Amino acid sequence: MAGAEATSFDLVVATVDRTEELRALLDSLAAQTHRRFRVLLVDQNADDRLVPVLAGHESLALVRLRSQRGLARARNAALGHVAADVVAFPDDDCVLPPDLLERVALRLQRSPGLDGLTGRAVDEDGRSSASWRRDAAVLTRDNLWNRAISFAIFLRADVVARVGPFDERLGLGAGTPWCSGEEIDYLVRALAAGARIEYDPTLLVVHRDKEATPERLRALGFRDGASVGFLLRKHRYPPRLLARMLARPLGGAALALSRGDLGRARFHLATLRGRVSGYRGFRPPR
Repeated sequence: MAGAEATSFDLVVATVDRTEELRALLDSLAAQTHRRFRVLLVDQNADDRLVPVLAGHESLALVRLRSQRGLARARNAALGHVAADVVAFPDDDCVLPPDLLERVALRLQRSPGLDGLTGRAVDEDGRSSASWRRDAAVLTRDNLWNRAISFAIFLRADVVARVGPFDERLGLGAGTPWCSGEEIDYLVRALAAGARIEYDPTLLVVHRDKEATPERLRALGFRDGASVGFLLRKHRYPPRLLARMLARPLGGAALALSRGDLGRARFHLATLRGRVSGYRGFRPPR
């Protein structure tokens, strides 16, 4: 147990625009049973709206950094300040259960050959999307798509040092059509660098589901689909997996139409269009 208690965390939190959501996250961090952590808070606001939020959390070891807008850019701005054993990337609108860091530290202490863990997203009522797998697994290039999300990733610092910066063409605020998927890209690169990472569906992080209009849902489907297509091309996934990733939204659209759910069918078709667009739009960096 002493080894687990000694494990230190650097929590990289990129934030922009939000205040009350960030306050809730910091409240959840202040309640952690494991106390050896710092918050590397990357402030992308042009003003000082965070001053009153941070004033209520003096007990936290917090390093406030600045960066231009863009989720990947913000995380990269923090990576040079990492000094802990384990690095995580909580969103500024998620909430960590009080024992989460303690459980991660204990698991990593008991498994020295394990380089990282991923957990599962739940809403405020403890429910997950049907796309989340419920079985624990060692991550591979093929199975990580529905076993990872950025705010529930915990990596040993030496893995982060080997992988390097996030791809700034990906993620919110990237200014590209593929403005998500930066964490999947990071994990694929970590696995290519020899990391052993396991998915533990009992490690939960609370992230509130946001209501979306049908138009917004289609836009999200295209955006996330484009990011998936981009990653399939970037990492040279074989034709068999590409075919599966294209067939899945097509099958979802057919099932939705059979149930008379036109809105859901349009979402799946937008996802399919996005995946094709992202795959065709990838260009290797010069």
